[in-house]
Amino acid sequence: MRLDTLLTVEQLGLRLLVGADKLDRSFHRVFTATLRDPRRYLSGGELVLSGMEWWHTPADSDAFVAVLAEAEVTALGAGTAEWGGGPVPEHVLHACRKHGVPLIEVPVTVSFATVSERVILWLAAERAESTPYSGAFLDSYRRLVAVLGEGGGLGALTEAGAAELGAACAVFGSSGRRIAGSGPDTVDGAWLAGEFLRAERLPTRVDTESGPVTLFDAAARSGGRLTSWFLAITGDHERWSGEHRGLATELATLIGLEHARLDERRRLADTEAGPLFTAILERDSPAEEVTARLHQAGLAATEPVCVLLARLRGGAPGLAFAALAELLASHGDRVRIGEHGDEVLGLAPVPAADLDAAGVVFEAVKQATRILEPALGSARLAIGATFAPEAARVGAAVQEATQLRELAELSPGRASVIAGADLASHRLLFAAIPDRLRRTFRARVLGPLLDYDAEHNSGLVHTLRAFLRNSGSWTQTSAELHVHVNTLRYRIGRVAELTGRDLAVFSDRVDLYLALDSWERE
Repeated sequence: MRLDTLLTVEQLGLRLLVGADKLDRSFHRVFTATLRDPRRYLSGGELVLSGMEWWHTPADSDAFVAVLAEAEVTALGAGTAEWGGGPVPEHVLHACRKHGVPLIEVPVTVSFATVSERVILWLAAERAESTPYSGAFLDSYRRLVAVLGEGGGLGALTEAGAAELGAACAVFGSSGRRIAGSGPDTVDGAWLAGEFLRAERLPTRVDTESGPVTLFDAAARSGGRLTSWFLAITGDHERWSGEHRGLATELATLIGLEHARLDERRRLADTEAGPLFTAILERDSPAEEVTARLHQAGLAATEPVCVLLARLRGGAPGLAFAALAELLASHGDRVRIGEHGDEVLGLAPVPAADLDAAGVVFEAVKQATRILEPALGSARLAIGATFAPEAARVGAAVQEATQLRELAELSPGRASVIAGADLASHRLLFAAIPDRLRRTFRARVLGPLLDYDAEHNSGLVHTLRAFLRNSGSWTQTSAELHVHVNTLRYRIGRVAELTGRDLAVFSDRVDLYLALDSWERE
């Protein structure tokens, strides 16, 4: 969409302040900036909207606009509601002239969400006009666009897409949570998410018990599959006609646009809670201030909350926020997420002030984290999770969550979640041991056994695992492995010879268990 076209939309009442010579510029999405340095979320070609909450001096304006110019955004839309609805300050105009960024004034009577929605629908209409398909295709596509234009939302759009395609459709988050749609209702969302995250290219076909399903990316913005939703449609796209495949692709695009719109609304809600997260994560704010900020963020000081503190090492900026948002997305509309430096904090209210309610949330987060792990690439995500019986005590809970997150960062693997209840776990204690010492222990205890298995393909490690899992029961282990008990005794004897540990001795059995558990988790 071109800037000169945007300025002709009378319902928005936008006014150009700087950049009359750049009206032929085009943009492909709208981004609402709430940070002083939002470049982590920008890929170029955006219309950036900002309420100028913190633009108090010329230096603020110059630094912010310089970042936008570096990111090659198309233009800046400034709203002055936070300034009492007055004119855009002159120092903002000066910064935009200096850095060559067109500046558009958004009137106080028009919300940023309204601008985003209008642009999303306009972009969708432009795509429809540019497609090389038949009139029937364009009619179907326009009906889908009309669903969004009439405010039908994601559920109505998914149902309309299923009707136009004649196939069951469903939208899932990258953790496997079902967001919209009624089918494929026999397929596990977590399994589909794993296939989506691991696919070499999209769309991709996956085979299920009820037949083939095709997965399409429905990305809201650049940032990888971790930040995406995906669309699952029954059928094999390689056997569809060109127009059928094209309509499915456009449906995924429209879902991505709706995702972007909802994402911006969510970010606005989190922005309103920004002062709360600053007060909490700076860790020295008085309790009275935290209580007041909780109220502003729509949380009661007396209600219980789950507290999750995340940090991502080695990944793209903003992925920790996106990951935590996805992990907590199914836990209610009152979840609040904010970031401060490289830390991301999530607060999830629970209905009962007990650890059982929090445990349900933490277990769901752990399961979803395991699903998301393939999308992290070489990055490592660590999350500390704890429980505050009253939100007013969140400051102390964050201190505990910080320690838990630091322990999670010591754990093997690319993603780890450690909750307060895990403190009694041997894995938590073992994770605190330096990697080099842990590897030495593992090699000393299991090394000869692993080498023997590799040379003779004997499966002794598998036998040991089953024996330990069955608490040393000869009968249960032989039944599980489908071998005679004498054969099992011979194999366990070989394990003892190779490792120098007697499995009848409790301390030796503990050594083997810890070494095997560490090896399997590495």
